[in-house]
Amino acid sequence: MKTKQIAAAIGAVALGAATALGQLGMFSKEQRLDITRAWEGERFEDGRPKVPDEILDRLAHTSAEEAWGTLRKHKFNLQFEGGWKTLNVKEGERLVGRAVTVQFMPMRPDVNAVINDHGAKEGRVGRGQNSWVISTLVKRDVMVVDLYGKIKDGTIIGDNLGTSMMTKTGTGLVVNGAVRDPSGLSEIEGFKIFTRDFHPSAIADATLMGWNIPIRIGEATVLPGDVVLSDQDGITFIPAQLAAEVADESELTQLRDDWGHKMLREQKYNPGQIDAQWSPAMIEEFNRYAASKGSKLRMKATQN
Repeated sequence: MKTKQIAAAIGAVALGAATALGQLGMFSKEQRLDITRAWEGERFEDGRPKVPDEILDRLAHTSAEEAWGTLRKHKFNLQFEGGWKTLNVKEGERLVGRAVTVQFMPMRPDVNAVINDHGAKEGRVGRGQNSWVISTLVKRDVMVVDLYGKIKDGTIIGDNLGTSMMTKTGTGLVVNGAVRDPSGLSEIEGFKIFTRDFHPSAIADATLMGWNIPIRIGEATVLPGDVVLSDQDGITFIPAQLAAEVADESELTQLRDDWGHKMLREQKYNPGQIDAQWSPAMIEEFNRYAASKGSKLRMKATQN
């Protein structure tokens, strides 16, 4: 066999191995590309959408209400979930990152044996299946875990795994389940946790069914690569293809509010004018204000 043919064969084998990683036989790269086909930007090796860091930075100031307006405009009506207990979430701070979705199901011995066999073949390290996912995380990932609301024996991490997660991602965790050792976890500065509850037990009787697959968190469907965005209301899961638009419209809304408040303080316009459809002259004045703040966004004459 010629050198080029050998290299091609080796490359094909390597690509196959890379595609298998993280799947446990459940979800292929091709399926992941298909389910997230609305995203047209950069992707990770396994096909997960990679929303640019610059967009994540801009979304750090977006509220659930602002994101809600943009998402509902596109008929994404079920992308928010509230009712969380939190750790290390200071007032005004946001959890922002790219979702690494994880699904667990109640443990069934025959299925669990298959999963463990796949893990061994793929070279997964660690006795706990939860650690398999954590070892794959990268900067600005947020692990979003469907642990079906399990509290006792449903603790996805303690402080050791939490330390590893924070080191790898610099973000936090969302789990529809529990965590243990809140005292230890609270000492991991900046590691923002959204959980259903706390419990001293270790995770048990649960089987990892896959990651970077579609999952359900409460009323929300979450896809790999969605932007995870927290505020005081809860968590919004922003589809990757709408992240830039949410950032744009949020920034424009905040600029509008700032300008409106400024006009009211200066008594240049009255509340009725600010709260109603703006006149072309007001829109032009606002656009000059936005430009003075360094924004490239502009309000159109037909916008309210």
